[in-house]
Amino acid sequence: MHKISIPEEIINACIKRRGKPHVYDTINTTKTALVVIDMQNSWVAPGLSVLGIPEAETIVPNINSIGQALRNAGGRVAWTQSTFDDEWTKNMYQGFCDEKVIAKMMSESRIGSFGFEIWKGMDVHEGDIISEKTRPSALIQGSSNLDSQLKAGGFETLIVTGTLTNACCESTTRDAVALGYKVIFVSDGTATRSDLEHNATLVNLMQLVADVRTTADVLGLIDQ
Repeated sequence: MHKISIPEEIINACIKRRGKPHVYDTINTTKTALVVIDMQNSWVAPGLSVLGIPEAETIVPNINSIGQALRNAGGRVAWTQSTFDDEWTKNMYQGFCDEKVIAKMMSESRIGSFGFEIWKGMDVHEGDIISEKTRPSALIQGSSNLDSQLKAGGFETLIVTGTLTNACCESTTRDAVALGYKVIFVSDGTATRSDLEHNATLVNLMQLVADVRTTADVLGLIDQ
C-alpha cells in the first residue's frame, strides 16, 4: 500500500481555509455510492498486462470493506470497467507511448477479454452498478452511462476508489465535482505507479476538490 505523505503546510492551509481538516462531517448513506474505478484483471492481476499496477492488489480489502458497510447502510456500489480498445487511444497517447505499448493497452483491455473482467478478489454483488467506460474519466461526455445511473438512483455523494489514483480516479473525481456531486476520495483505497504520483493527487484534490479520507474515516462516517 502507498506510503501517504501530505506536507504539513498543505494540511495547515486547508485548515486555515475551511476551519477544519476535512470537508464533510456526515453523509447520507442512502444517497451515497462507492465508485470503484477499473479494478480489472489488466490492472490488478500480478504480471498480466502492461497496464498492471502492483499496488492495486493491496487496496482490495479496503474497497471491499467500504462496499459492504455502505450496502448495509442503504447505499450502493458502482464498478467501472475501462477499455482502451478505441481509436481515441491511438490519438490520445501518440507521442506519450510507443506504438507497441499502445497496441498492448488496447488488446489487453478489449471488451470480452480476460483483462477486461473485474478482478476475482473484488466483492461484486447482484444489484451493483456496472458501467463500461472508454475514457479516463467515467463522467466525461461519451465515456460511460455512470452519471445517468447515479442520477437515476438519486445519489449525491460519491466515495471514489480504484486505480490509477492520478489518472482515472482523479479525472473522474474532478468531473464528478463539476457535475455537482460531493466526493470523498479514499487515500488508502486508490493506487498508482508510485508514492510520489499518489501523494501528488492527494495534495491536489484535498485543497479545493474532494474530501481526502482514509478507509477508517470513511467507515466511521458510514457507521454514524
